[in-house]
Amino acid sequence: MTSIRYVIMRRSVCCINPSVARAGQISTWKFLYSPVDDLPKKTKLKFDLGSQGRPIDWEAPSVNLKQPKNTIYLETHKGDILEAVPVSLPKSQTPQYEFTLPYELEAGETLAIVLGPSPEYPQLDENGNGAQLFTQRRKLFYLYVDPTGKGNYDEPDIFSMDIRGNILKHIQIFTPSYVIKNKRFDITIRFEDEFNNLTNFSPENTRIELSYEHLRENLNWQLFIPETGFVILPNLYFNEPGIYRIQLKNLLTKEIFVSSPIKCFSETAPNLMWGLLHGESERVDSEENIEACLRHFRDDCALNFYASSSFENQEGLNTDLWKMITQAITDFNEEDRFVTLPGLQYWGEDPSEGVRHILYVKENKSGSKHKDCKIPSLSKLYKSVSPHEIISIPCFTAAKTYECNFQNFHPDLERVVEIYNAWGCSERTEKEGNPFPIKGAVSETASGTLIQALRNNLRFGFVAGGLDDRGIYKNLFDENQYQYTPGLTAIICNKYNRESLVEALYNRRCYATTGARIILSFDITSAPMGSELSTVTKPGLTVNRHISGYVAGTTQIKTVEIIRNGEVLKTFHPQSNNFDYEYDDMEPLATVTLPDPKGKQPFVFYYLRVTQVDQSMAWSSPIWIDLH
Repeated sequence: MTSIRYVIMRRSVCCINPSVARAGQISTWKFLYSPVDDLPKKTKLKFDLGSQGRPIDWEAPSVNLKQPKNTIYLETHKGDILEAVPVSLPKSQTPQYEFTLPYELEAGETLAIVLGPSPEYPQLDENGNGAQLFTQRRKLFYLYVDPTGKGNYDEPDIFSMDIRGNILKHIQIFTPSYVIKNKRFDITIRFEDEFNNLTNFSPENTRIELSYEHLRENLNWQLFIPETGFVILPNLYFNEPGIYRIQLKNLLTKEIFVSSPIKCFSETAPNLMWGLLHGESERVDSEENIEACLRHFRDDCALNFYASSSFENQEGLNTDLWKMITQAITDFNEEDRFVTLPGLQYWGEDPSEGVRHILYVKENKSGSKHKDCKIPSLSKLYKSVSPHEIISIPCFTAAKTYECNFQNFHPDLERVVEIYNAWGCSERTEKEGNPFPIKGAVSETASGTLIQALRNNLRFGFVAGGLDDRGIYKNLFDENQYQYTPGLTAIICNKYNRESLVEALYNRRCYATTGARIILSFDITSAPMGSELSTVTKPGLTVNRHISGYVAGTTQIKTVEIIRNGEVLKTFHPQSNNFDYEYDDMEPLATVTLPDPKGKQPFVFYYLRVTQVDQSMAWSSPIWIDLH
């Protein structure tokens, strides 16, 4: 008879008190450790927070017990207090913390590593240590043990705890921006704490009332906060065309939360898609954790599209990682749900190149023809592709050192330019009225402003970028560079898929915002933004340019400016959230055109600039008129 022998592996006991944290919670955290074997005198213990040192990560404690708040120390089983020695790590802003046992710790006895107030001061939670600002299932902490005391550490013992959402602070309402009368649509409601984490942490009697403009009186919807922290409401529809906003009222606190505007059309409507072509998340790495990054932007941020934007020469980006990124981009690209595009950033030190975000809009081009995803030069790349294979987006063009002077502009490939990202706006200089100047260690230069390029008859639409701390942006966090809100790009396309989105981008049917989902339209004689008009086909333009459109803001609109040739032609002061506008530019066209530097037909360009009372802004893509 065969006997079966069971081997029971004994493990050290690791637990945390309290065992659950709320995001951003200030408290005293005790990491209790009972070793499976005796630990002799002079054993070294090294504690690792598992932090990347970002502002959103677990707060790094001080080893100085003379300070009353946010310290770290070890309390032995005998009640003695041991001070920590910080151990710096390469490429990490947060150290590990090392302790040396002054005497033996027998198996089963318990020591505690404490993060909180100094033991020499009152033990108040408000003087404690701060948890990370984002939720996480099984956040890990590590304890390395070296019984020899020589710094030879083996695999660590692991503590884990769940980080949950904190108290309900605000409610996000994600809706489509364009809908059709009597056609049903869904909305997503996210109940969030002050750090934008999903949460259901609120009083039990919390009720949320839903309403919107023109709501029938017999409809009264009340919502509970679900355990998941979010809910999808299906089958909403509007009976009449117009601008709507979903409103939620917390009946307990009387707080009111309002969605971004929704424009309801009578019969047919294109898709207004919001997304990010250039940018990444502060929370989720966009290279090694590309799938989590894509889920974050798709599900948490409710974006309609996203493009990867690693720098082609950044450390760690190799062929295998690039393949993984492009494969994830392919897997997540889903019609009518989420459009994804592979892209790489390139920086050429020659000002004629500057920083470019290369979008590979044909799937077979996404791997690039270059080994290890390197781009040897912009000129070689451009020679190797044809129009509609890539879209090359100049970025951060007005930043000194990284500027693009547009000397070698390729209109077939460079269809749009980034007017704004979280590090500043390249439309114009601060002296010319730019409220988001590139300012700090990296300053602005007029040679890279978009108005100057437009005055030289270069034709491109506007897109906006988000946050970026890779490549040329890597050190800006530590150099007192002015930082602004991450921007968004709006693309107006016929279908919700990659092909239609790329076509709309190529045709410049897009606009940029500083992050608010402002709806705008900008037409000249019914031609939409991005159009090129001519007096040959529309001779009446020599006499009158009829400019019209509408704006629907996320809050009150401060100004709506029609820009002609880089100067303000007309300013409206709506003092409301919605605004329809019309203006006839009846100055003779020949008196307002600009000369083409290459001797072609004189031209004029117009675009719309919107500013809200909260300083959020939007810029339409321009419209050009050639005088023949």
